[in-house]
Amino acid sequence: MYKDSFKVVAAIPKINVADCEHNASNIISICGKLSSQDVQLVVFPELSITGCTCGDLFSSEVLIANCDRQLARIANESRAWDMSIIVGAVIAHDENLYNCGVVISRGEIIAAVPKCVNDGSQIFVYGENVDKIVSIAGKKVRMVSSQMLPVEDGYVAVIVGDDFADANFSSQTRGQVVAHLGAHKAVMGEYQHHIDNIVSRSQRWGTTYIYAGAGYGESTTDYVYDGIAVVAQNGELCAKNERWQFTEQWVEAEVGGEAPKYMPAMKIAENADVVYKNPFVPNEDIAETYCSDAVNIQIMALMRRLEVTHCKNLVIGISGGLDSTLALLIAVKTFDRLGIDRKGIIGVTMPGFGTTDRTYNNALVMMRSFGISMREISIVEAVKQHFADINHSISVHDITYENSQARERTQILMDIANQVGGMVLGTGDMSELALGWATYNGDHMSMYGINAGVPKTLVKRLVKWIAETENDEVCRKALFDVIDTPISPELVPADDNGNIKQKTEDLVGPYELHDFFLYYTLKFGYAPSRIYSLAQTAFEGVYDNVIIKQWLTTFFRRFFNQQFKRSCLPDGPCVCGVSLSPRGAWQMPSDASSSLWLKDCEDINI
Repeated sequence: MYKDSFKVVAAIPKINVADCEHNASNIISICGKLSSQDVQLVVFPELSITGCTCGDLFSSEVLIANCDRQLARIANESRAWDMSIIVGAVIAHDENLYNCGVVISRGEIIAAVPKCVNDGSQIFVYGENVDKIVSIAGKKVRMVSSQMLPVEDGYVAVIVGDDFADANFSSQTRGQVVAHLGAHKAVMGEYQHHIDNIVSRSQRWGTTYIYAGAGYGESTTDYVYDGIAVVAQNGELCAKNERWQFTEQWVEAEVGGEAPKYMPAMKIAENADVVYKNPFVPNEDIAETYCSDAVNIQIMALMRRLEVTHCKNLVIGISGGLDSTLALLIAVKTFDRLGIDRKGIIGVTMPGFGTTDRTYNNALVMMRSFGISMREISIVEAVKQHFADINHSISVHDITYENSQARERTQILMDIANQVGGMVLGTGDMSELALGWATYNGDHMSMYGINAGVPKTLVKRLVKWIAETENDEVCRKALFDVIDTPISPELVPADDNGNIKQKTEDLVGPYELHDFFLYYTLKFGYAPSRIYSLAQTAFEGVYDNVIIKQWLTTFFRRFFNQQFKRSCLPDGPCVCGVSLSPRGAWQMPSDASSSLWLKDCEDINI
């Protein structure tokens, strides 16, 4: 195999989560297409037979048994292939489960290599020093870690998982091949860093490095997997695929011999004295890449959710505000990508007691411009009836007055979704979730929360980024007016001039401050006093110290008190590397005490 040149492939099959037979069929199909092309080795992603996002289903006897049967099926089919393949599978042994790369060649299962780096999973056992005989597909197979495995005419080292810590076989790989079965979670701005890691490792180890990462078809409950396929050799990037594809794909490369050296571009260190006001928002020099990543993560997430649910209709409440505008833009782009008629997007504007002409008209302009289906349903009479039913005075503008409107709107959207056999696309963003600025079982609830991983400051930047490429001048003007409109739920009547009276940032504080606090809380776990010091630097000349302390205290009080709303969030994709999803990204008791954090705020000397 390792002669002057040889051909290798990194392949990304389209999968269905937990559908082992379907996934094995796609693996077999790809291999069948490649078998006549003089390919020596094909590498598939981590857990490619089951899908890497099965969660606790990995412990199911049904899934384990079917995965084993499909390994036997693939091995039997491989008799006709003059090449070797490595697939990802779950292997059971002695009541333990292993996440393995399984090497198959010409009808035989050669070996299984377990994931060696513990990423915190409570499902899999990690086999850093494993060397044992296990049963796979009814045959005795060696399970071994940190070894060079004989494949074809040379040796292959197998890595499972996306940890890039140096494996302890690295010194053995020089001149050989590394097959890396990964599952890279797409996060805006990290793609090039991931590619550079692969290329850099191929140079450092003097090896041919094949990386195949989980792709389209994985669950989008919390994350999107962008299906990275890369081949590098001795520091040269030999081949890489196009991202954001929703069909099977692969890249192939002729490798072997001496390849030219390549040094990944060094990242220029940021000035340690600079603290950025908007840590979630990319600087202008990288905005194109980061915004494109963010939008594509949302599109791919929604595409998969529509495909899995066989849904052709989306219902969105269009308020004329930032969040619903971004959700609408993503929906339109998703339908276009799937080739679905935009009329399947049902935009519903629901004027109430506080709706202003400005937001109402912007909502109508956008819906007309994008050619979606439109419905206008006033909530005024329904809410008045509700007030009468619960004996609440319409003149009392309290929390009942506000939340009754939000819940009425959600009921309308849910019922329309039932009418059309569709789903309600949630519009709320991550900043609102952090502060609990959502009506429980009102705008808090949807069937998929497309903006749940996007902080408010980033929502604004993404709408602007999309607006800058909008050709319809009327729509473009409306989009920029949405950006300039004060953020408001519009749940209390407008002022005497018809302008928005209820401004969110007057009530809970500036979102640029809250996003700053959120970033350093989620990313680093910093104490309030430390975040305060950073904010003093970042917002010098913008907010005085009294204001920063005031809203910092508000942030931590609300962040703790409103966890109960985050504990039952709808699904939604992570976009910027941090998330408030209770399914693994942010696990916090709803009744945790905030006293230590609030005391730290109180002790801040201004």
